[in-house]
Amino acid sequence: MKPPIDFYFDFTSPYAYIASEWIDALAARHGRTVRWHAILLGAAFQAAGVTSPLDTPVKRDYSLRDIRRSARFEGLPYRQPERFPFSSLQPARVFWWLHDSPAHGPDAAAAWARAGLRAYFTRGLMLDEPAGLRTLAAECGLDVRAAEAACADAAVKARLKSANEQAIAAGVFGTPFFVVDGEPFWGNDRKAQIERWLARGPF
Repeated sequence: MKPPIDFYFDFTSPYAYIASEWIDALAARHGRTVRWHAILLGAAFQAAGVTSPLDTPVKRDYSLRDIRRSARFEGLPYRQPERFPFSSLQPARVFWWLHDSPAHGPDAAAAWARAGLRAYFTRGLMLDEPAGLRTLAAECGLDVRAAEAACADAAVKARLKSANEQAIAAGVFGTPFFVVDGEPFWGNDRKAQIERWLARGPF
């Protein structure tokens, strides 16, 4: 059996939103599955000693233009959130709660991630606000109170911390970040390279 693709994302990353809409289908075309990893970009930036391009005015202006163009290129809806970026701590904790729960599991966690990314980048649903988190949990058919409780659970907090540490150890410094057969690929714009690697092998 071919090894899965590791996909690292942050709920506040627009490029991760775009990549989240194609990574599973791309992997399936080549007989692969995807392991989703919710992380916090801030922790990755700090560990790598880098800053967000949004912190530099000229890069921010370009990035906001490029995000919209990239979404259009993939045929995806996109609406620039009024508050961007946001703290993705809460939805990331819910992700890992779902991921590790026997009643839910990795597929449910990935579905939550896709729904959360879409909700933020197409509707502006604020997932760091209680009302926004409750809305998404209800839309995903989750026990809303259990999802809220997960955000305050010490074990879930530790799980997210561990996921961040694992990502940093793997060399992740931004999102989306993919690892295919041990080969790292950073960015939504690495789609064609990932496809070729999966189709023909290393190059």
